[in-house]
Amino acid sequence: MSLSIVLLWVVSVSLLAHSQPNPRGYLLDCGAGKQSGSTVGELKYITDEGFTSVGNITTLKTPDLVPILSTLRYFPDTSARKYCYVIPVVKGGKYLVRTTYYYGGFDGGEEPPVFDQLVEGTKWGVVNTTEDYANGLSSYYEIFVRAMGKSLRFCLARNKHTKSSPFVSAIELEYMDNSLYNSTNFNKFALTTVARNYFGNQGDSISFPDDKFNRLWQPFNDTNPTVESHSNITSSRFWNVPPAKAFSHAITTSRGKTLQIQWPTMLLPSAKYYISLYFQDNRTPSPYSWRVFDVAVNGETFYRGLNVTTSGVTVYSTQWPLSGQTQIALTPANGMPVGPVINAGEIMQILPLAGSTLNRDVEVMEDLARTFNDPPSDWSGDPCLPTENSWTGVACSYGEHVRVVALNLTGMGMSGSLPSQVSNLTALNHL
Repeated sequence: MSLSIVLLWVVSVSLLAHSQPNPRGYLLDCGAGKQSGSTVGELKYITDEGFTSVGNITTLKTPDLVPILSTLRYFPDTSARKYCYVIPVVKGGKYLVRTTYYYGGFDGGEEPPVFDQLVEGTKWGVVNTTEDYANGLSSYYEIFVRAMGKSLRFCLARNKHTKSSPFVSAIELEYMDNSLYNSTNFNKFALTTVARNYFGNQGDSISFPDDKFNRLWQPFNDTNPTVESHSNITSSRFWNVPPAKAFSHAITTSRGKTLQIQWPTMLLPSAKYYISLYFQDNRTPSPYSWRVFDVAVNGETFYRGLNVTTSGVTVYSTQWPLSGQTQIALTPANGMPVGPVINAGEIMQILPLAGSTLNRDVEVMEDLARTFNDPPSDWSGDPCLPTENSWTGVACSYGEHVRVVALNLTGMGMSGSLPSQVSNLTALNHL
């Protein structure tokens, strides 16, 4: 599912107050061509040239766009099974990948195309920005994933609903500290963002540098009363290091009442989710500034007897089943002089990884693609996975280890010599 943000007009972007270095990683302005890239606030984006060898670029005619939305890269080759970016990373590192899309009618149509996005050998999800675009919004998607090699491969691919060229406006790759979300086994799973909100505030989104990892926290309000915090917190003491600004306000209710929040607002597919909730007693610190309440999600106990002080606390679950509407209920302990309170929350869907082709085979195939002139445009990314997006002319085996077993290069119009490294394809039985 997509997340939307009012990034359309320049005046809607809050400028960052202090000069800060970029987060660790890459911020790619797709379609910027040979230009140096763009600046949003004080975040500096670079061109995506050199990270992909396929696709065309264009500049949108819509006036006054945020710079990273004014250009895009699109992929018109209907014969290709996928279109990939290859981005250098630290092997074993944990990364936030954020992709941003703004259609702008680049192909002369009225509605954006619908297509898939992939990370390594796993189908991440479907990109459908139709509703956001109709409402004048750009769309973004986020996934937390571990890099299994020295490069991370992000790809777009057509599906049965794709009517025109897949496209992308921006790609961000942020390195995460090992402590973040470390209860998740990232060798087997990825986390895709469903919602990340701070409660009780009508302000702008929170991002870098307030969140040093450049996560986006959107404001959330409902009909419950809100309160302002009168105590400071040290975010580094919290699990997952939420930004201090996320604790500036909170949602609460009256003494003795259960606080009920319908969050997130959208219906969720039946799956397992990572849920992290953040709390702080908003009063001035004193021996009496604490409150105790139970936390329930859809009627099931999430945490019993949570003691919330002015120092704050995080509670989380790594594999919580959700389906449809989500209801959070905070029920105060008997005799509490104040009602429950909640400041922020994150929900991410658990995405099982489909695996990847044996890294040695991937490296050999990438060498092969560089050696030949005019290789197929889908000769990038994982050569075997997902199975419906394997490289043209490449056959694989899908046992305990995914291996390249055959190459059929007939009729592809390529020229060049086979590199000596092809002998490292030890499962190859047909060429």
